[in-house]
Amino acid sequence: MSMERRTILKGLAAAPVALAAPGYLRRAAAQEGTLDVAAVYSLSGTFANVGTLLNNGSQWAAEKYGSVLGKKINYILLDDRGDPGEAVRKVQEVMTQRGVRHIVGCTNSAIALAVQKEVFARGGVYVQMAGADESTGKDCNRSNFRWPVASYSAVNATVRPLIEKFPNAKKWYTITGQYVFGDSLLTNCKAIFAEKGLTHVGNSYHSLSDREYSGYIATALAAQPDVLAICNFGNQTLDVIRQAISFGMKRNTKILAIWSTGLDQYQALGPDNCEGVYFGCNFWHGVDTPGARAVAEVVKAKTGDVPNYLHACGYAVVQVLVEGIKKAGTTDVPAVIKALEGMSYEGPTGLETVRAEDHQVIKDYYLMLGKAKGAMKDKNDFADIVSATKAFLPPDKTGCKMT
Repeated sequence: MSMERRTILKGLAAAPVALAAPGYLRRAAAQEGTLDVAAVYSLSGTFANVGTLLNNGSQWAAEKYGSVLGKKINYILLDDRGDPGEAVRKVQEVMTQRGVRHIVGCTNSAIALAVQKEVFARGGVYVQMAGADESTGKDCNRSNFRWPVASYSAVNATVRPLIEKFPNAKKWYTITGQYVFGDSLLTNCKAIFAEKGLTHVGNSYHSLSDREYSGYIATALAAQPDVLAICNFGNQTLDVIRQAISFGMKRNTKILAIWSTGLDQYQALGPDNCEGVYFGCNFWHGVDTPGARAVAEVVKAKTGDVPNYLHACGYAVVQVLVEGIKKAGTTDVPAVIKALEGMSYEGPTGLETVRAEDHQVIKDYYLMLGKAKGAMKDKNDFADIVSATKAFLPPDKTGCKMT
């Protein structure tokens, strides 16, 4: 056995039973009153900062619940290093050698799309936070559930309200991450541009590893757009915004980050950069709901501050799984899946419902506008909500054929 494989197996050995133990020992351990929940996050690689915060939210939710149906929740972290292949290998090992059937989490869409196929093939249930439409669209399956909105919803909940607000903004330029999620955002943008008779004056693709965007922004400036729409994720969104502002683009162009991670990104940008920029977001701590207050209580106890989107999202996928188990009255996977379908609960954005047809959680997506430093009521009051929209394709239009 290679040193790498021994290291991986050692890291997975979080219970008294060794991973390589025979099936009867694993069944005996399961009867001792624990429920293994594996969480798949990138703690290294391009989006390690995102994966770390998502993992915090999930781990804190598992600690808050503590147990379900009398079984202590045993949280098992799988670091996929930002690699879909690594994520699949880790999930295979934990499901085959440990017998784990309850999985949460992802850091990007490519990882989630790979993992959801693996979990389905091995008879598990998976609650995750991918943005790509395919996750609850053409690649949907019975095992897979998604908490945040799809790319379609994010685009329609931000681009359409902005068009209504600025009807004379006819020319749009896009800067897009050349990966599954970025392409999904861009495809949905183009559909709205065509429908509304807007001119898409250009698009610049960047790679997953890019950090320098001055060439793309210079090209965008030359096209003289009314709106710059940013179709990417994580630190790359921050870098594009900063560099666009440094080129003076904010003076004559509206800037829209279609998918932001909210508070943590606003803090990184600072109020001067946030002011006047539009952001799409799945969660905002200023929305007062029972579910949001529950998340806020947990995060305040851990950090002394308010939750950001990544905390809330990590928390939410564990909440959905645990509430489904409670509703089912068993940890048996088919029963949990059935209980989740159509389930309503108080989530971080308010009353949320798991749509049975495609396993998409129906919830608000927010269009936000960064405010001036002098208008901030406190250190976290970076933006106002312009609109809150549930913008979802009808189930028969998503391409989901549930298997």
